[in-house]
Amino acid sequence: MTFDEAFKRLIGHEGGYSTDRRDPGNWTGGRVGVGTLKGTKFGLAANTYPNLDIKNLTLAQAKSIYKKDWWDKLGADGMHSAIVFQLWDFAINAGKSRAIKELQQAVGVPADGIIGPQTLAAVNAHDLNDVILSLTAERLKFYTSLSTFKTYGKGWTNRVADNLKYAAQDN
Repeated sequence: MTFDEAFKRLIGHEGGYSTDRRDPGNWTGGRVGVGTLKGTKFGLAANTYPNLDIKNLTLAQAKSIYKKDWWDKLGADGMHSAIVFQLWDFAINAGKSRAIKELQQAVGVPADGIIGPQTLAAVNAHDLNDVILSLTAERLKFYTSLSTFKTYGKGWTNRVADNLKYAAQDN
């Protein structure tokens, strides 16, 4: 899977400009009421990019940021592209370290949030579908543990459901 293919899928899940005051990601301080309410656009949030002019962000700029800061830095070279997409999408939605730790949990290695030789070997030693299903289960368990699940959970679970359809196409 190429970055362009992955980005097309991702952007279908990410909305336009939002300044929902209840969303911690919309605040430069990463918590509701902390810092400045700058919002989120195309999934790029004020808590991650506090100095970015989010309101005026273009799709081309967002694509460049996703390539440089997320796709290129995921560290998932050597994994099946079906797993890479699921991991990348999860990382964007919940943080790179969180997504990698859940992948590590799914394949039974110590969860340190870094894809190293041990993680890569464990992922590649497991059946592709088992890894995707286990990672998806860990992702859903993580979402349901969040205090904001009541507010945003339907959107998160719909995103995961769409990604399971992509997984069926990719494997």
